[in-house]
Amino acid sequence: QLFCLFLGVWGDEFSVLRSPQSVVFRDGSWPIPGERIPDVAALSMGFSVEDDLSWPGLAVGDLFHRPRATVLVTVKGVDKLTLPVKGVSYPIENAVPFSLDSVANAIHTLFSEETPVVLQLAPSEERVYMVGKANSVFEDLSVTLRQLRNRLFQDNSILSSLPLNSLSRNNEVDLLFLSELQVLHDIASLLSRHKHLAKDHSPDLYSLELAGLEEIGKRYGEDSQQFKDASQILADSLQKFADEMYNLYSGNAVVEVVAVKTFNSPLMRKTRSILQSSESDTENPYNLAYPYNYNYAVVFNIILWMMIGLALAVIVISYNLWNMDPGYDSIIYRMTNQKIRMD
Repeated sequence: QLFCLFLGVWGDEFSVLRSPQSVVFRDGSWPIPGERIPDVAALSMGFSVEDDLSWPGLAVGDLFHRPRATVLVTVKGVDKLTLPVKGVSYPIENAVPFSLDSVANAIHTLFSEETPVVLQLAPSEERVYMVGKANSVFEDLSVTLRQLRNRLFQDNSILSSLPLNSLSRNNEVDLLFLSELQVLHDIASLLSRHKHLAKDHSPDLYSLELAGLEEIGKRYGEDSQQFKDASQILADSLQKFADEMYNLYSGNAVVEVVAVKTFNSPLMRKTRSILQSSESDTENPYNLAYPYNYNYAVVFNIILWMMIGLALAVIVISYNLWNMDPGYDSIIYRMTNQKIRMD
């Protein structure tokens, strides 16, 4: 029986509530460095990492059966997020900003022909990065703040079914928070229309960054009723989102949530966005990925020594043919001479 892996977070903490049999997390309170969280995601999907991860929380697991999807949701500005299910948790040491760009590049390199779904999204910053089949699946996904606001006031939005409690539809900060919940709902809804993508052999990646709760804490204060209601609504929405993604991938999905109060340093990164300027489009009009990958040295050595071997073989064969005595070395001439003598 396969279980979904879902992370609950209390403060700067990494918690594993359920996981499929191919992904094994050990019970313990081993701290995990914040910058190595992408490596944990990569190893759980069966990819290699540049530096060995000496963290005992993640076991080897089944190398021949890996998850078909990994979902990582980063929640900023909260030190305690109470989720309905309890599980194994690990404290985060040195909570620095991180990204799953390396995992996305590995998926895009190894499974480029199968065009897997890769979606990285930060609604509050209007930052989105889609690769492969995600461009067709999530082409109707609201990504800009104006699109998100309009999406909330449509008939089938979450406002019609979500208990707002102390939150208001007329406050911009509240609408930002609610729009992020709308994104979670729309991702699962759009993916449910393309269920065949969750059954292929290529792994999919979803990386979401939510900052709406942080803005509510700054606006009303962390002791306010608005912040408490928003925290509860977010926890329920994350649990529902995890269940939906788990069911869409037939129980073979990894869903993770990392909640961090504040990061120790700003995130320095280079991303490709559908909102990027026209200058970047001119430099790379086809949005091609950088061709280098970790197998470059191996492929280079194979081709190099194969070419050297073929060149030496051609030289040796040519030299022997040039210095061959037709009357002595060639069987054709010897057979012809014997036949002439017999005649």
